[in-house]
Amino acid sequence: MVKLSIIIPAYNEEKRIEKTLVEYCDFFKGKIDFEIHVVINGCVDNTLGVLKKIAKKYKQINFVDIGKVGSKGAAVNYGFKIAEGELIGFVDADLATKPDSFYDLVQNIEGYDGVIASRWIEGAKIDNLFFNLRIKDTQCGAKLFRKKAIKIVCNELGITRWAFDVDLLYQMKKHGFKIKEIPTTWTEPGGGHLKSSTIIDMFLAILRLRLIYSPFKFIVKLYDMLPRRLHIGEIIGR
Repeated sequence: MVKLSIIIPAYNEEKRIEKTLVEYCDFFKGKIDFEIHVVINGCVDNTLGVLKKIAKKYKQINFVDIGKVGSKGAAVNYGFKIAEGELIGFVDADLATKPDSFYDLVQNIEGYDGVIASRWIEGAKIDNLFFNLRIKDTQCGAKLFRKKAIKIVCNELGITRWAFDVDLLYQMKKHGFKIKEIPTTWTEPGGGHLKSSTIIDMFLAILRLRLIYSPFKFIVKLYDMLPRRLHIGEIIGR
């Protein structure tokens, strides 16, 4: 039987992580051999205590505290490196993607190296023009890949904070892996940790990433040499 590894990054999720884990474990039990890796990223609440309690009931749950890192993407990438399943995916801790919707990814990966959930596949076309990915929803927090693919690209990730998903999909494309996008059911639970300036930060991160993968990467090096008070993100956020 194919083994599934699910990675869940967790930053201050004491109020939501138990419900998510219980629903995922109860749903996948008996359907597939699976493991869940919760990667704790600099939590200052009782997320760790909740995980210690729930892990006693479900042997499939593993957790690791990697301390404060730069982003959710860094936590996911850590999970990529320790996951052992033939299929490796990640999902948000807020249960925006229900377990049956994540299982749709598993059932649709045949013939592909990865499959990602899309919230807008039936609506407006939102292609990533910077990278010509032809993917409508790069940011949806539910993605699944074959082990052979993710283990190749994971060591090439982590260049920028907010552009993790775009970088991941770009690396998949660069290595010639086939990615399928399928519609999903998405429940917006609220209570997230993003600030209003995040959209600007994400745009600047994607722009930075595009420059890094271009003949103009010297611009990024020059920019990084500037005093922080002169960085665009710092100026806009004032």
